[in-house]
Amino acid sequence: MYRGNDHGHDHDHHGDHDHDHDHALDARELAAAFADNPIWQRDNVEMVSVGVDIGSAGTQIVFSRLVLRRRGEDLTSRYIVVERETLHRSPLHLTPFAADLTIDAEALGGLLDRAYDDAKLDPAAVDTGVVILTGEALRRENSEAIATVIAERAGDLVTATAGHHMEAMLAAYGSGAVRVSNAAGSRILNIDIGGGTTKLSLIEAGEVKTTAALHVGGRLLAHEDGHIVRLEPAGRKHAEDAHRSLELFGSVAEEDLDAIAARMAEAVFELLDGAGDDELWLTDPLVVDFATIDGVVFSGGVGEYVYRNETRDFGDLGLRLGHALRDIVDGRTLPLLEAAERIRATVLGASEYSVQLSGISTHREDADLLLPRRNLQVIAPRYDLPEDAFGDVDAEAIATAIRERLAAFGVERDDEIAVALDFRGAPAYPRVRALADGVRAGLAERIDVGRPTFLVLHADVGLSLGRILRTELGVTSGLLVLDGLFLRDFDYVDLGRLRQPSGTVPVTIKSLIFGDRMID
Repeated sequence: MYRGNDHGHDHDHHGDHDHDHDHALDARELAAAFADNPIWQRDNVEMVSVGVDIGSAGTQIVFSRLVLRRRGEDLTSRYIVVERETLHRSPLHLTPFAADLTIDAEALGGLLDRAYDDAKLDPAAVDTGVVILTGEALRRENSEAIATVIAERAGDLVTATAGHHMEAMLAAYGSGAVRVSNAAGSRILNIDIGGGTTKLSLIEAGEVKTTAALHVGGRLLAHEDGHIVRLEPAGRKHAEDAHRSLELFGSVAEEDLDAIAARMAEAVFELLDGAGDDELWLTDPLVVDFATIDGVVFSGGVGEYVYRNETRDFGDLGLRLGHALRDIVDGRTLPLLEAAERIRATVLGASEYSVQLSGISTHREDADLLLPRRNLQVIAPRYDLPEDAFGDVDAEAIATAIRERLAAFGVERDDEIAVALDFRGAPAYPRVRALADGVRAGLAERIDVGRPTFLVLHADVGLSLGRILRTELGVTSGLLVLDGLFLRDFDYVDLGRLRQPSGTVPVTIKSLIFGDRMID
């Protein structure tokens, strides 16, 4: 659903103002005035995105309108988000679990159906988005079935993904911590605490440097009328660490809950200090020198309690844990910063951070044949390029790097992948031809048996590269070359249908998580 727009200044503060504030027309009037201009339409794209976050405690659904603008800089014409408007936020729902503690996919589907009805949106009106299974939710045996049920209701190419590192990064963007860090050039720790896990992000000058996760959350146990009605393995461990013995459906006293929550809060800061129980880490540890931290931001459902913005007790540890964390922050006089979003930090971050549009100089002759595509693994071969902008490009080095990367990732010939290429300097024909030669040789085994070729790169040489591969190097199988994109190893991408008249392709990005371990 394409519309022309003008939003001259970057509402996310990622770019310079590019319009005169004394102009007689405001942004929306300008957009209306130029709505039928094909150049305007090509450079200004509006999309509807849905973010769905299914965690251990809560399920959140947010619909957003994204305005993306083409920025011509260096060799790129990539589209960036310059404005985001929330169209509808669903109430926070408790994630529905069946009696055996598996997620009730049908009930989740009902929540999504109601959200669409309340937003007055049809799934066909949604261009892109993210469905995130996080924390305890991603441990459920039926997580793939859940993703399928939600994808059926969430519009075209809405992605189902999960992972501690990705959720931590999205939370850092959604909470506003990245924006504050970028504006002030500061070092900020974002602590996102949900129902089952705590996600940590260390941000320096607007860049997420390190992420991690640990098994602390507000809904690792739940109680009702003085009895335990839910007890996760990690919840039992925290109880034992607090010298409390709990059993499912057994009795529990208020002082027991207070002690367990206090112990969990202490564990968070002990681990950040480089001490504590290593079994609680779900990823590689993240040790923080708080003397170098300019600010701490809390997000996630428990963040509401840290900032004293929520007073209701939902029959779990959320309220107690939030208050215990705040006591530690105050006691250590840590610089607590306000979060722009707390309980919806991850889902808003997904709406803002996971969507890119390809550039306009793509090779797309086979777009109708090859699009849409889901879950293409990104392989990013590493090779050296000359410092001189006009220096020679080494085709053999590129071919070797591609072969080595395919082998390192165990890519089979029939696997569908996207190869992320690096190219810098002048887009002169001999240099682009050398890049094409390297790609053709490196992917020869796949191309020669008719496997489709998906190439992505940052620099605006997609059209030239594709034409050389097709007309000069004999690539007759499916070929799609997208430029203006930033991708890396361990990314997976969904490619949407070609959008007209801009000729762009929406790309949803998610990351493969490795090295995780869970407490059984």
